[in-house]
Amino acid sequence: MERSFKKEVELLKLKEGQTFHGEGILAVTKALLQSGVSYVGGYQGAPISHMMDVLNDARDIMGDLGIHIETNASEAGAAAMLGASINYPLRGAVAWKSTVGTNVASDALSNLSSAGVRGGALIVIGEDYGEGASIIQERSHAFAMKSQIWLLDPRPDLPTIVRMVEKGFELSEASNTPVMLELRIRACHLHGSFAARDNRAAEFSRKNTLENPDFDFGRIPLPPATYAQERVKVETRWPAAQKFIRENQLNEVFDGTIAEVGIIAQGGMYNAAVRALQQLGLADAFGNSKIPIYALNVTYPLVPEEVGAFCAGKRAVLMVEEGQPAYLEDALHTILRRADLQTKVHGKDCLPMAGEYTGEVVLSGVAKWLEAVAPHTEKAGVDPASVRQAFERLTAPKKRAAELLGTVPARPPGFCIGCPERPVFAAMKLIEREQGAFHISADIGCHTFSTLPPFNIGNTVLGYGLGLASNAAIDAIFSRRTVTVMGDGGFWHNGLTSGVANAVFNKDDGILVIMKNGYTSATGTQAIPSSLHQTEWKSGDMSIERALKGIGVQWLKSVYTYRVSEMAKVLRKAMASPFRGLKVIIADAECQLERQRRIRPQVAAALLRGKRVVRTRFGIDEDVCTGDHSCIRLSGCPSLTIKASSDPLKVDPVAHVDNDCVGCGLCGEVAHAAVLCPSFYRADIVQNPNAWDRFIAGLRRTVIGWLQPAEPRSTT
Repeated sequence: MERSFKKEVELLKLKEGQTFHGEGILAVTKALLQSGVSYVGGYQGAPISHMMDVLNDARDIMGDLGIHIETNASEAGAAAMLGASINYPLRGAVAWKSTVGTNVASDALSNLSSAGVRGGALIVIGEDYGEGASIIQERSHAFAMKSQIWLLDPRPDLPTIVRMVEKGFELSEASNTPVMLELRIRACHLHGSFAARDNRAAEFSRKNTLENPDFDFGRIPLPPATYAQERVKVETRWPAAQKFIRENQLNEVFDGTIAEVGIIAQGGMYNAAVRALQQLGLADAFGNSKIPIYALNVTYPLVPEEVGAFCAGKRAVLMVEEGQPAYLEDALHTILRRADLQTKVHGKDCLPMAGEYTGEVVLSGVAKWLEAVAPHTEKAGVDPASVRQAFERLTAPKKRAAELLGTVPARPPGFCIGCPERPVFAAMKLIEREQGAFHISADIGCHTFSTLPPFNIGNTVLGYGLGLASNAAIDAIFSRRTVTVMGDGGFWHNGLTSGVANAVFNKDDGILVIMKNGYTSATGTQAIPSSLHQTEWKSGDMSIERALKGIGVQWLKSVYTYRVSEMAKVLRKAMASPFRGLKVIIADAECQLERQRRIRPQVAAALLRGKRVVRTRFGIDEDVCTGDHSCIRLSGCPSLTIKASSDPLKVDPVAHVDNDCVGCGLCGEVAHAAVLCPSFYRADIVQNPNAWDRFIAGLRRTVIGWLQPAEPRSTT
């Protein structure tokens, strides 16, 4: 996995009276244990992928409490797992990355929300939004509104996050409705402290099992029950949720001395708003603001009584709401007008319509708003000119830097050093040179980096494991065979059924390349069903090859990815094959990042024991290198770079392999497959050499010395 929490999970054993000091994801897990959950599960994905790592590292603690842990095959499987809470008083929590994961889970979530729950059901979603996100730019708010699932957006503060987890279960049970708790990237990795409580074993768990099933047709989402369920949502559950939110004060009001105006912020945006006020001289270092702030730890449903009470008597408020559409701002207008309150609402007129609300963005928006409401704040001693001066002072360094440096060229992200997926795309570029460009349906995963330089391969991306399904129509209509790229994580998530089974069933004639690197690498190298190294809690006998043959794939080839020539050869065969039907090529090689994490401790241990260790490195003979850099354009490896030539007659820089090289051999393979210059060489670095190694090294030095020309003697 990307990170081990074996040491940190000891914090999960803290008891009443002790203080937790740690990271946000660990705090959420501790809150789950304090809440008495019966089961937990989820699907990895930034920014909450570490939560699955924590849960797996804490299996012993979970086992002592009788908690069932499930690593779900997809977000849909995780959402369906919450079905345990429909009929029984079982508290359950699942986690995944939103919004893509929520889209995958939408069918199960809609049915879960319609049926309602008896036990608390909590969905911890990683709100991956903004410039730091790796997904489509959407928010979870729309889904919460559509399906009547309550949405918590806790203020980034560990005590608040922990309280929202615990109260989230209570809210779910009080309103018989599943609850979402969204965590942004920064909240997941926030460090802080809170007063711990004892972990609580659930009433029913693996240690105290249920005896009898409970049947209630009213909980089945089929007509006519669904009509009654919809009415209960609106007439019973919604008012119950608002009552619980109000009575338990889940939302927070921070009073200020300037009562004429106020700020309403999503809980997750609270820190950015307070920081902006602090920089403008309207809040201190401890977060005490002169302007009142209403922090919405619950963004859906809103509580009209609370909103009205905060806005009453205020001339204007600023709604700090990240993303578009402006759901909260629009709802705020509705609530105030129905209450006949004429408080002016600012929001997207001061802040951007879309995009991540970084500290700089919020600072700019708050400064603009303060200028707009200056007549209402001057009475309290807020000088608009001083606010403007503070803003200009804060933003001046960046403006000066931009003027001095100009536009810095963008550096596109790419594959890791030695990534086994890079050779596949190098082979595809070679095929393109021979046969011309061909359509490639891409998929979600590390391999999506192929769409960026230097490869620029991949025409569409439609969803995790949906690459082959997205290729169905184009393959039938295109004049030549098309290619789909799918990762092994995507294969098990959705690709086997939606892609491969569909293609075999419909006798599609496309080519599928499956990247078999052994992990869901893009989310932190978590294990998948076909991983070679499984824990004792997982099955170790699941095979992609057997699964493909089992559903009728007849044309199947497996290639070691680093053999670029062999990969290109198999691709040519697939494109020219007379076989009509799905052709699958398995590109097989372990994720290099995970391989390095696995072998480095082994190498270090061998060196300590005095064992002989051989490390392979590749390099470039700069006397041979011509400086045309074709190797770089076909590889893109970060360790393959350029440097100034030591030959004064060579004007252009020469290619160079730096010390980050992991010895995968791709650069040499590409040079060979593309018939490039023979400037690459391989060197085996021997540590703790034996007598034979020393003898051979000495012999080589002697022979090379004989062959080298003598150094010219000085005549002075």
